Amino acid sequence: MNATSIYDFEALSITGQPAQLASQRGKVLLVVNTASACGFTPQFAGLESLWKDYRDKGLVIVGFPSNEFGSQDPGSNDEIASFCQLNYGVSFPMMAKVKVNGAGAHPLWQWLKAQAPGILGTEGVKWNFTKFLVGRDGHVIKRYAPNDAPDALRRDIEKALAAA
Repeated sequence: MNATSIYDFEALSITGQPAQLASQRGKVLLVVNTASACGFTPQFAGLESLWKDYRDKGLVIVGFPSNEFGSQDPGSNDEIASFCQLNYGVSFPMMAKVKVNGAGAHPLWQWLKAQAPGILGTEGVKWNFTKFLVGRDGHVIKRYAPNDAPDALRRDIEKALAAA
């Protein structure tokens, strides 16, 4: 697939419904690989805060659970959705569990990593809560490390939201 933007991809929602990313055209997206039993799991609260503060201005946060790192998200999609809602009040869109690395990586994640390689040009996602900020044009603006707290992304998000 020769994707030209994030809008060329689809995924399954955490409830199993097809989700066309093209439906978010013109919005700023923050795409995050998540886990329910990780040291960074409390970032769900910060992500939810960003979602509440900026969703009416055009930000969409999209969480993709992954069980690749330390088996920190072993539950079913229903269990993950329940955990996120009960513990962190997550109301932003969550997708079905995916792989983010290797031959079986979801095509969106293959594309995101190619668009914004990590430190020293390595493409692989190193841990849970790696984040990709995507502009209104559907192109990756920046990749953030797992230890980059959601609140630290506010300036970049505001800049992306202000762009035409």
